[in-house]
Amino acid sequence: MTKLSGSKYGNRSAWWGLGLLLACVVWSMQARAQAELLPLSLDVTGKIGKTNDAAHKSYHFTEAQLLALPAHSITTATTWTPRSTFTGPLLADILKIVGASGSAVEIHTLDDYTYTIPVSDCARYGVVVAYSMNGQRLKISDFGPLFLIYPRDAFPDELMGAAGDSKFVWQIKALIVK
Repeated sequence: MTKLSGSKYGNRSAWWGLGLLLACVVWSMQARAQAELLPLSLDVTGKIGKTNDAAHKSYHFTEAQLLALPAHSITTATTWTPRSTFTGPLLADILKIVGASGSAVEIHTLDDYTYTIPVSDCARYGVVVAYSMNGQRLKISDFGPLFLIYPRDAFPDELMGAAGDSKFVWQIKALIVK
């Protein structure tokens, strides 16, 4: 029997262990990246005329439903990102599907932040509920899974500063029409 540690390949069990360790590290990194990429979903409640979850009086958008909506893009810079192209459905299209009848939309996020915008912003700015930036799906660590985007570059006087920054809401999970 040949002694492995003295062979020209060195200690094979050490190489095997190193390979196993490397495989585990790669798997762990892939699992973490996948975990950050949540499936798209959005719940809309409040003053809406159409629901698909009668028990909760809400309209639940699945990933397939959100991706089936016409995609629109806004290329703009934000305080947190360089000039980028953000893509997703128009907020106006989402509100139309649910038969929204309110004048404001309260936005809820994964970290329990809430912010309210006027529905009139939909017509004025063509607000997009983005699920991708520069062609890449938004991860939780990159403002995902959904990020409310305004065309800041087209309306710098109106959308700059603290008041403008507050309209850019990320990690969106739900909307309440008021």
